[in-house]
Amino acid sequence: MSPKPFPKLIFILKAYILISLLTLKATANETIEIGAIVDVNSRIGKEQKTAIAIAVENYNHDKINHKQLITVHFRNTSKDAIQDLSTAEDLVEKNNVKMIVVGMQTWEETALVADIGKRHQIPIISFVTASYTPELVQLKWPFLVQMCTSSLEQINCISAIVRSYQWRRIIIIYEDDMYSDSSMLAVLSETLKGDGAEIEHQVILPQTSSLSDPREVVRREVVKLLRKQSRVFVVLRSSVSTASHLFKEAKGIGLMGRDSAWILSDSLADLLDSVDSPFVSSIQGALGIKNQYSEATKSFQDFKGQFQKIFRSEYPMEDHSEPGIHALKAYDSITAFAMAVNNLGTKSSNDSKLLKNRILSSNFTGLSGQVRIVDGALSHPSTFRIVNVVGHRYKGLGFWSAKFGFSEVLEAENGERIQVNGSHTMKSSEVKWPGELNRVPKGWAMPTDSKPLIIGVPGRTSFEKFVKVEKVANSNERKYSGFCIDLFKEVLKILEQNYTLPYEFEPYDGSYPDLVQQVINRRYDAIVGDMTILAERIKYVEFTQPFAESGLTMVVPVKFDGSKKAWMFLKPFTISMWIVTGSILVYTMLVVWFMEHQSNPEFRGRWKDQLGTAMWFTFSSLFFAHRENIKSNYTKIVVVVWLFLVFVLTSSYTASLTSMLTVPRLEPSVKDINWIKRTNTTVGCDGDSFVKDYLRQVLELQNIKNISNQEDYPKEFESGNIKAAFLEIPYQKVFLREHCNQYVVAGPNYRFGGLAFVFQKGSPLARDVSEAILTLTQDGTLNSLEERWFALSRNCDNVDASNETESLTLGSFWGLYLVSGATSTVCLLFFIWRLCRKSRQHSQAYYDNVVHPSTDQCFWTKTAGIIRYYQNDNPTVSLRRVTSGRAAGLGVEERGSSSRWHLVSPSDAAQVFDGSSQHPQSSLEMGNLRSE
Repeated sequence: MSPKPFPKLIFILKAYILISLLTLKATANETIEIGAIVDVNSRIGKEQKTAIAIAVENYNHDKINHKQLITVHFRNTSKDAIQDLSTAEDLVEKNNVKMIVVGMQTWEETALVADIGKRHQIPIISFVTASYTPELVQLKWPFLVQMCTSSLEQINCISAIVRSYQWRRIIIIYEDDMYSDSSMLAVLSETLKGDGAEIEHQVILPQTSSLSDPREVVRREVVKLLRKQSRVFVVLRSSVSTASHLFKEAKGIGLMGRDSAWILSDSLADLLDSVDSPFVSSIQGALGIKNQYSEATKSFQDFKGQFQKIFRSEYPMEDHSEPGIHALKAYDSITAFAMAVNNLGTKSSNDSKLLKNRILSSNFTGLSGQVRIVDGALSHPSTFRIVNVVGHRYKGLGFWSAKFGFSEVLEAENGERIQVNGSHTMKSSEVKWPGELNRVPKGWAMPTDSKPLIIGVPGRTSFEKFVKVEKVANSNERKYSGFCIDLFKEVLKILEQNYTLPYEFEPYDGSYPDLVQQVINRRYDAIVGDMTILAERIKYVEFTQPFAESGLTMVVPVKFDGSKKAWMFLKPFTISMWIVTGSILVYTMLVVWFMEHQSNPEFRGRWKDQLGTAMWFTFSSLFFAHRENIKSNYTKIVVVVWLFLVFVLTSSYTASLTSMLTVPRLEPSVKDINWIKRTNTTVGCDGDSFVKDYLRQVLELQNIKNISNQEDYPKEFESGNIKAAFLEIPYQKVFLREHCNQYVVAGPNYRFGGLAFVFQKGSPLARDVSEAILTLTQDGTLNSLEERWFALSRNCDNVDASNETESLTLGSFWGLYLVSGATSTVCLLFFIWRLCRKSRQHSQAYYDNVVHPSTDQCFWTKTAGIIRYYQNDNPTVSLRRVTSGRAAGLGVEERGSSSRWHLVSPSDAAQVFDGSSQHPQSSLEMGNLRSE
C-alpha cells in the first residue's frame, strides 16, 4: 500500500489548524472590554466583584450570545480620589473599556469618575444616589447610570418608624470622610420636623482606617451621648468596622439598654447576613431597614449557588457566603450592559452614545427587582423590609413602601409587588427591644434610683393653695403641699401601673420665667407647679395637658348702688314679658265684661261703672281677691284658665324678686381698663409671673405694683395704693371665694393656654402625664382635689358676683299665654254664636206674630235692632191686653197700633209667645232675663 495519503492528511490537519487559529483571532477581535472599580477589602466590594465575574461568565457561556464576548478589568479603590481618578483614566485609555462599573460608596467619588465618562463619552454605572435630582444629574453627567433609587424613600421610612412610635427627639450617627454628603442629613431633618420630631444631636465618626486608635476616638464620642436626653439613635451611614466600635462602646456604657432604640439604615442592615456573631450580639433589639428582594425565584437560587461556590474559594476567611443586595445590583448592572450589547450588534456596540441610550432604556426583571431606568436612575419605588435583630441573626417585622406604608406581607400580582393591609403605624407586639423591654421604649433617658427626675417647684408663690414650700423645723428637709403637689402624686399612681418614676423636688426661689429657663438649660427635668402655657414658652419646653383654665382678669372692690333698688320690682320680668302680660290682662277683662254685663247685674250700669267693675274684677283676680259672682259658664271657663296663669306668674315673680333682693348686687368700683389708662391709676399684680410684662407690653399700663402674697391684696385695696388687681383666673377664683362680697371681676378676660406641668422639650413623660391628667379629669379625681383645696368660704353668700339672677323672659311662659288667650277667644266666639242663634229665633217669632215686619227688611236693620236690644239696661217688658181669644194674634190688640208695644227679651218672648201656653193673662210683668 502506498504511503501517499499521509501527506494529504497532514495537509488537511494543517489547514484545519490554520482556520481554527484564524477563527480564534476573529473571535478575539470581537471581545468588548469593561472596567470595574470596587473596594475588594470590604464585604460590599467582595460581593460586587464576585457578582460581576459571575454575570460576565454567564453571558460569555450563553450559546445565544455569540456576537461579542465581554472581558472585565477589575481595579481596587485606593481611598484616594486622585488615585481613583487616575485609575479610571487608565481603564479608558489603556484598556479601551466601553463601560465602567463604579462600586464606590460615596457620591463625590462617583461624581469624579462620572466626569471621566462625560469626557470620553462612555457609560458609567454607579450604586450610590446622587445629591441632585435625576434631571439635574442627566444634564450634568449625561453618561451616568444610577442603579439605585432616591435616598428620599429610605429617609421617609426612617421618619415613618419614628412617627409610629411617637419618638420626639433622635440622635443621628454617621461615618464621615472627605467625600461625605450632608444633603441626606438635611432632608432627614426637614422630614422629621414635619412629623413633629427633631434631631437633638449629631455624632460624626471618622473612618477607622485613618485612626491609630479608633476605639478610643469612638469611645470619646459615645460618652458625650450620656449627657443627652434622647435615647433614639439612627445610624444613617457607617461601615461595619466603624459600627463595630460604636456598638461595643455604646453597649458598655448602657446606651443599648432599656428605653433605648436603635435604627440601622441599609448601609448596615443590608449586611446583617454577612456580619460575624459578635457584631450581631452587640446590636440586639435594633431595628434595621433592608432593601427588599425576592429569594424565591429560580434565577436567584441559581445565582446563589454560583455565588457561594466562587465566594468561598476566593474569600475563605469570610464566615458567610450568602449574596446581598449589593451583589444583586452588580449582577443586574452587567445584565443591563449585556442586553444593550446584544441588541446593538457587533458594529453598533462600539458607538458609545447608542450603547448608553440602550442601557438607559433598560426595562427588565433582575435579581434585585424590577430594573426600569428613567432619567438615568431606577424609577421603580423601593420596598424596604423592616427587621429586628434577635438572637444570632434577625427576624422580619414587615415591609414599608411610600405608597402603602407598613404591612406584614407582600403579594405578587402581574409581576409587581403590592402591599397588603397598609398602615401608618408599626406593630410593636413582636419587637424584641433592647434590654428585653416588654413595652415600646420611651426613647428618653428615664430616671432611675441613682439618677432620679429632678423637679423644680416654685418656692415663692402668691397663692399658696396651689404650691407651698415649708422648711421642716430643726432639719434641712422641706415640706411640699398644695393642689399641684397632690395632683402630681395622683398622676404618679397612674404612671406606676407601667413604670416607676423616681423623683426629687427642688425649690426655686426665682421668678416663674426664670424657673422655665432652668428647664431649658437642663438644670431641672420638669416643673410641678402652677405654670401658665404661653406661646413663647412652648417653643422651648414641653407642656402637659392643662389641669386648670388660665386667663387674666381684673379684680376691683365693689360698691353698693342703692339708687337702682327703687325700680327693682320691675326686674323680675323683661320688657316684652310686661307688655304681653298687660295685653293678656286687658284682653281677658274685655272678654269677661262682654259675656257678663247682659246677664249679671254686677256688671251693669253706666259705661264707666261697667269698665270700673271689669277692671276691678280682673286686677283683683291677680291676688285672688275678686268678689263678683260669675253667671255665664263661658266666663267661668275663661276665669279658671286666667287664674291658673295668674298663679304661675305671681309665683314666678315672687321667687325671682326674692332672689334679686336677697343676692347682693355687687357693682364694680372700676368699670373697665380704659378708665385705668386715662387716669394712670396704680394696679397690682404678681411681679414674679409673666403678668407684669403682659400688662406693660400688651395692655400698656405704666403704674404697676408688685404684690407677692394674696393676703396683701386686701390691704393694698383698703389703703388706696391700688384701684385694681390683675389675677389669673385660677387665682381670681380663689381670691373671690375668700373675699366674695367685697370684690368683683370687671372688664374682659384675656385668655391663655391654661395651667400645666413643664418637661424638657421632646420628653415622652409629658405625653404620659397628659394622659394621666385626662384620666383624673374623667374619673372625677381632679374635681375632688379642687373642692378640697378651693372650698367656698363660710362667709360667702355668692362666690361669683357676676352671676346675677336673670329676668324672666317670654320664652318661659308663652305656652300659658297662648292657652289663656286661645281659651278666651274660643269662649267668646261660642258665646257670640249662641247669642246670634237665639236672637234670630226670638226675633223671627216676634216680628212674624206681633209686628209682621216686611219680609224684605235688610240684614243690617235686623242686626241693629238686636244690638239695641241687648244694650238695654232694663230688659223687663210688659204685654198688655193679651187674651186667650186673641192668642192667635199673639197679643196684638190692633194690628195698626203695633207701635205701642215694647220689645221683649228673647227668653221672656219664648214664654209669652209659646204656642203651647195655656195661661194667657191680660197683663204680664216679666222679670229679669234668665242667664245662659
